[in-house]
Amino acid sequence: MRLGRIAYVNCYPVYRAIDRGAVTVPAELVTGTPAELNELLVAGELDVSVISAVEYARHADLLRLLPQIGITSDGPVKSVALFSRRPVGQLDGRTVLLSDSSRTAVALLELLCRDAWTIRPHFAQARAEAGDLDALARLPHDAVLVIGDAALVLAARQAYPHRYDLGSEWKRRTGLPFVFAVWAARREADPTAVRRLHAALLASRAWGLAHLPALAAEAHAATGVPLADCLAYFEGLDYAFTERHQAGLVAFFRKLAAHGLAPAASLRYLQVA
Repeated sequence: MRLGRIAYVNCYPVYRAIDRGAVTVPAELVTGTPAELNELLVAGELDVSVISAVEYARHADLLRLLPQIGITSDGPVKSVALFSRRPVGQLDGRTVLLSDSSRTAVALLELLCRDAWTIRPHFAQARAEAGDLDALARLPHDAVLVIGDAALVLAARQAYPHRYDLGSEWKRRTGLPFVFAVWAARREADPTAVRRLHAALLASRAWGLAHLPALAAEAHAATGVPLADCLAYFEGLDYAFTERHQAGLVAFFRKLAAHGLAPAASLRYLQVA
């Protein structure tokens, strides 16, 4: 079995117990960006992986959703943000760079631009990982969508006068949590092996949530973001996938389908095996 994990610190609460040997996982770990793992899982190169919510919905016929676990926020997420040189209302027709590492964040930003801010920026893709930030600053743009560790680092630099947290923007308009990613298995993967992996992930998450200060210290060492900010970041994330989270995800996909940004059939995502 091959298990995918995101390289960002936001996955520390789910995977660090496995890394430390506190929880044994019956699989080979494969690390990558969200976009890389999406492609590997859909291509059959992984058996189980965290996957962007949008990509799960688009490929639900190939995958089985794992219950009880996700990467979600009920308000500010802090690691998915639009950094702008001008107020968002002034971005109509302006250049907005999009991280090429996340499909769900891009879809949410497009939705907010249409429904909430009524603007139509000019979107362009760019690499926006933590190591790309200096090069990114030299590209012509008015705003940039950044996710993961890079968003935490960029916020700490205070390089842009305006910052829009996409988790906050969603909660303000819907009253619901937002689901950025879920865990899924290939439908042909051995069910017994998948259940073992799922149980290991839940056990690792339980360990991680009980050790957030230690994980925040590791995140601080990895990113240089202040320790207090790392701890607040972990405490603001929610790694559950309850009925309320499902309601948030249904609302998201209904809005995307209404704009033709996702197929209406994506609402089948709730099929759990």
